[in-house]
Amino acid sequence: MSQIPDTMTAVEIVGKGGPDVLVPSSAVPTPRPGPGQILVAVEAAGVNRPDVQQRMGAYPPPPGHSKLPGLEIAGRVAAVGDGVTRWRVGDAVCSLVNGGGYAAYCIAEDAVALPIPAGFDMVHAAALPETIFTVWNNVFDRAALKPGEWLLIHGGSSGIGTTAIQIAKALGSKVIVTAGSDDKCRACVELGADRAINYRTEDFVEIVKDATGGKGANVILDMVAGDYTERNLIAAAEDGRIVQIATLGGADVKLNIGRLMVKRLTLTGSTLRPRTREVKAGFARAIEKTIWPLIEAGKVRVVLDSTYPLSDAASAHRRMETSAHIGKIVLKV
Repeated sequence: MSQIPDTMTAVEIVGKGGPDVLVPSSAVPTPRPGPGQILVAVEAAGVNRPDVQQRMGAYPPPPGHSKLPGLEIAGRVAAVGDGVTRWRVGDAVCSLVNGGGYAAYCIAEDAVALPIPAGFDMVHAAALPETIFTVWNNVFDRAALKPGEWLLIHGGSSGIGTTAIQIAKALGSKVIVTAGSDDKCRACVELGADRAINYRTEDFVEIVKDATGGKGANVILDMVAGDYTERNLIAAAEDGRIVQIATLGGADVKLNIGRLMVKRLTLTGSTLRPRTREVKAGFARAIEKTIWPLIEAGKVRVVLDSTYPLSDAASAHRRMETSAHIGKIVLKV
């Protein structure tokens, strides 16, 4: 621990508001790992929608965790806490974290951290954890997508969407996505989507019904809500599963419960950050067993939109808020 500085460079949130409240500082206390934790010297950190929500005051970190933004990192282990057996100082890891990723050092849970996939650099590795944990938790754990079933992904060109397309296709499912431009739709098809719908010019309900022979989508991954919720019920197949992971279109919705009952639909949702260490560790083991081999075989890749230096996190947030990005935005530390 003697080589680890007492203070570090990090991006702090100074107030609630736009990207300008993200302010770099060189005097942030360096965290120290507790039992079952590792301290990672961060080389890259992913930028995600929840970071934007936190910056705006709508998504606070769980009690006892770093108030710094950043939910996924890649780097090398700088120190280990009591009881850590898997990792050694110097090991290359990527990890989902509860906060603190926009920094030179960050705490990760021993059981949640994963090895860097073979052939990956730190920037691409930092783009993996948040999206893959989210997709695994919601599409495969909660919604139990099976080979041969149809998956509808709203926001197909996002980091979540580009990841979900590839994993679902690699595991034998069929994929339809919505996206906001023809260019984004083309990018989704190139990743393997069977059909991409420009939601600005096309009706996703009509096209999903047509593509599936009138049956509808077996699983729908939705980050919009709002008026999409009722339309999802119409687009879903009998015994379909709809999973809500964000509410970009508004959290207050109206839906026809009768339609849900007649079609025997499941409407569920989740947020990942508040889940316990034990739950996330379970996801990590399943992901390492099932998804890591697909990544190392080249069947699932990171779609990287852009990178920014840590000191310019504000510009990274501005890029995300334009919704012009395709894939992941990453900070280089």
